[in-house]
Parts: sequence; C-alpha cells; structure tokens
Amino acid sequence: MMAAEGIPVEVACRVVDVSVSGYYAWLPRPPPARSIRHAWLTELITEVHQASRGIYGARRAHADSALDGASWSGTARSSC
Repeated sequence: MMAAEGIPVEVACRVVDVSVSGYYAWLPRPPPARSIRHAWLTELITEVHQASRGIYGARRAHADSALDGASWSGTARSSC
C-alpha cells in the first residue's frame, strides 16, 4: 500500500509511531479471523443492498441475510 503511493516505509512508520522492524514482522502475518468475517459481512450487505436496488438499509439487510442463514455478531452489526 505505501509503496503504491510512493511513501517510504521509514517515513510511514515514523508518522504512525511504529518501528520499521515491527512493520516487517507484521507484514507476512495472515489477516485475523475478525477482519476476514468483517470483509465477508461487508460483501454480503453490499449484495443485499444492490439486490434491493439500493432500498434496503442495514437493518433490512440484516433481516434479509438472517433468513439466508447468515449470523451477525453484535459488534459487526453495530458497525453498520
């Protein structure tokens, strides 16, 4: 991400107060399960919203996807 924007790693790490070695240690780690689930829920909500021609909001998308068997945690639901 930073390289694509032309920002040197050292500068970005200094701005966000992270060590360069910490950044490189973090880089190869797989994404946490919560991030994967959040991405999945975001995709699901987008699909429900588009299928409703942009009419459904978060509550209706939740109800509609619950009928399809998807379950949302309180944390994921509150961020919608």
